[in-house]
Amino acid sequence: MPNGRTHKGLSLPAMSETQRFLLLAILIGIFAGLMVVCFHVAIDFLSWYSVGALSQRLRYARLICPTAGALVSVLLVRWFFRAARGSGVNQTKAALYISDGHVPFSTVIGKFLTCSISIGTGNSLGPEDPSLQMGAGIASLLGRMFQVKRENMRLIAPVGAAAGIAAAFNTPITGVLFVMEEVVAAWNAGVVGSIMLAAVSAVVVVRWFLGNEPLFRVPEFELRHPSELVVYAILGVAGGLLSALFVKLIEKLKRRLEHLPSHTAYAQAGAAGLLVGVAGLWLPQIMGAGYDAIDSALHDRFAWQALLALGLVKLAATVVSFSAEIPGGMFAPTLFTGAMIGGGLGALANRYWPFPTSFADAYVLVGMGTFFAGVFRAPMTSIFMVFEVSASYVIILPVMIANTISYFISRTLHPVPFFTMLAQQEGVDLPSAEEQRSLPVLHVEEAMRAVVDVVLPANLPVAEAAKQIETAGEERALVTFADGTWSTVTAEALRASLAEENGTHALKEACRLEVLPRLYPDQSVDVALRYLGAYPLLPVVNRAHPDQLEGVLSLEDIHRAYGIRRN
Repeated sequence: MPNGRTHKGLSLPAMSETQRFLLLAILIGIFAGLMVVCFHVAIDFLSWYSVGALSQRLRYARLICPTAGALVSVLLVRWFFRAARGSGVNQTKAALYISDGHVPFSTVIGKFLTCSISIGTGNSLGPEDPSLQMGAGIASLLGRMFQVKRENMRLIAPVGAAAGIAAAFNTPITGVLFVMEEVVAAWNAGVVGSIMLAAVSAVVVVRWFLGNEPLFRVPEFELRHPSELVVYAILGVAGGLLSALFVKLIEKLKRRLEHLPSHTAYAQAGAAGLLVGVAGLWLPQIMGAGYDAIDSALHDRFAWQALLALGLVKLAATVVSFSAEIPGGMFAPTLFTGAMIGGGLGALANRYWPFPTSFADAYVLVGMGTFFAGVFRAPMTSIFMVFEVSASYVIILPVMIANTISYFISRTLHPVPFFTMLAQQEGVDLPSAEEQRSLPVLHVEEAMRAVVDVVLPANLPVAEAAKQIETAGEERALVTFADGTWSTVTAEALRASLAEENGTHALKEACRLEVLPRLYPDQSVDVALRYLGAYPLLPVVNRAHPDQLEGVLSLEDIHRAYGIRRN
């Protein structure tokens, strides 16, 4: 948007594009934070009334409320808010890569209503993923209002997504990392500052209205014996196996339910809500997001049998709820399941491990990250999430061990990432950050020609240079200067210089030599391709000694490295 030009939409004060983008990021964070505050209030109010107050007056309210909530929310999605279906993560990615970052504001309204109803009435889902999509929708709306250029709209949506999920988690770094690991597969470093500004702004707003308390009240962590790391490794194995099973169950059940006639969608949602209600009669803690139960587990208020039972029942309830396409997120149920399984295993370790171990609450915390890493394949997010929640450096090592083991076991047993699996079932091809990380990167040293036949000193006479290049049968050769810079000269240019009787003159005097960009062996071929359009031959030099030639690189060398045959 050029400075000084008026628009039909809103306009920002005259400032640079970067400054406008940063200011817009702050606005996105503020409005996303306000939206998340209202979202939490709506869920808490419905939960207090339906699962709480109403359940005390009516014996079977815990059966009726999740069933009715599931039916109403699915009805709203299918009749009025089709774009509000699912958890919100894949829908945000689809908007980013298919719709140039455009998220209709009706999606924000629909997501708010349907997820408030489904989660507030006790269905086993969470508010974080929907907050991510609503944040992206708010960012998209503000981007349109302020007439952001089309090429920048794709950068606006992740800014809002990070603000939404950071506000929902009340942890800015976690929100930013998840968006980087899962939503955006290829990153523009210039927008990272905007992402951070939006996330921090959103968290500040949430804490202003809902208090400065973290999501969970975490006791002080202490690693009591080195052998305890083995227990955390065992927890990582359990988390990896369970997360792979969790994803597989959702994949199988969703595929079966999708083959049923479309009019059965309401029956599926009602049945799923009823099953959650049945489980809630005995274990009411599994209903809704379950944050209070996680907090109780962190303060050792459950026996190990209860912890394991809560974790397994929550897993089953979440599989049923999500597969029936009840709107809501997967983060909170994943944290709940991991926390309870981790706490249960930790309590068993307290009883039977021959060496001193931490209290069960430490394993609750590590278990949250372990199951999260296995399900969503976001290891960095899971590590920093636990660190932000606990504010303890001591816990980093146990978390890294458990999460890494869980990540690799889950990836081995179920190679397709969770959100990629969902996208494939919907017939949409979305990029996966995990798949991008798995792709080998071709480096310059793998494509370059290490043997260089002709390198001409810049002070070499033109006649001698022409003789050397002709003897080698080359049409182009590198020229080296005493100061470590490089250039290139063609046989045609040398012949023209000879025709002008400049044979005794030095190359640097007789020929027009342009200084070339230098490449290094460790750089990716992508960096080289940015230069090869203007320079057909580039030197590859040693980083410590720029005058030391390692090889040369041309477009033909890259074709050969990729196996591209030119006709």
